[in-house]
Amino acid sequence: MTIRERTEYFEKQILSPYAALSENTKGRRHPEEKCGIRTDYQRDRDRIIHSKAFRRLKHKTQVFLSPEGDHYRTRLTHTLEVSQIARTIARALRLNEDLTEAVALGHDLGHTPFGHAGERALDGIMKGQGGFKHYRQSVRVVDKLEKNGQGLNLTFEVRNGIACHTEGKEAETLEGRIVRLADRIAYINHDIDDAERAGVIKESDIPADITDILGHSKSKRINTLVVSAVENSTENSICLSEDINEAFEKLAGFMNSSVYKNPYAKSEESKVPNLMEALFDYLLKPGNLPADMAAIAADDGGERAVCDYIAGMTDHFAVELFKKIYVPDAWKL
Repeated sequence: MTIRERTEYFEKQILSPYAALSENTKGRRHPEEKCGIRTDYQRDRDRIIHSKAFRRLKHKTQVFLSPEGDHYRTRLTHTLEVSQIARTIARALRLNEDLTEAVALGHDLGHTPFGHAGERALDGIMKGQGGFKHYRQSVRVVDKLEKNGQGLNLTFEVRNGIACHTEGKEAETLEGRIVRLADRIAYINHDIDDAERAGVIKESDIPADITDILGHSKSKRINTLVVSAVENSTENSICLSEDINEAFEKLAGFMNSSVYKNPYAKSEESKVPNLMEALFDYLLKPGNLPADMAAIAADDGGERAVCDYIAGMTDHFAVELFKKIYVPDAWKL
């Protein structure tokens, strides 16, 4: 018995009957020889962590564009917080923690620079080409864009969890459904933390009918939500109790009106569409798209290749490329 086979045996002994067992995966798009040490879901997690797209997350906006301060979240720190929350829920429910972690770490690989402002801008540009959604782009990253067009060849369950983490139908596995809830728990609560740091809101601004139920601090609210998920989830769904879910929806509404649509907090976002459109127009011209995107352009068209390239940029890279293209250099003798 190999180490992997021993792990798969222990999964059957320890995990819930509703867990997605590694040995029962629906497999990869392209069959591969099994690893002697790691299960398929463990290999997927490792492939995601070692990917270039994962590394770029550290320089992508979460909520505030180019914040001045070392403690604001980035897309990478958000991803790690989602992973931590999701793993806690999965372990408590005796579900497959490796699968949960892989989905959590990969869920935002396709996110654009400049957060959701960048996503909306690309969606508008690509309307005639099927639009743009970051969760679909995350699957495209792992299927096609990583490893010079080879993709990461992840398992069905991880790809399905990534594709279903935001909206539309739920993931086929409970592990994937955990990530969908953990993503929301993480971003709403750490966005509150960042908004307080930026002076946009204060803890006392959150209505009492919310904090009296969920808690009066970030850590207490996260704990309340996690405990509720553990205590109320079933063999078919990952869910919160009715009163906790109602308070959570109210909290989401408060954040939408007070932070996500706050003119001060989002003042710089009005510049994003023009920047993205200018980059898109330039890169679409013959000879301007990097040579390593040529195969993508040949397969899926120039517009989609340019979209892929821009979506993969960090905030800093996009700004610097814009400056290089459109802002004149100082004259030098």
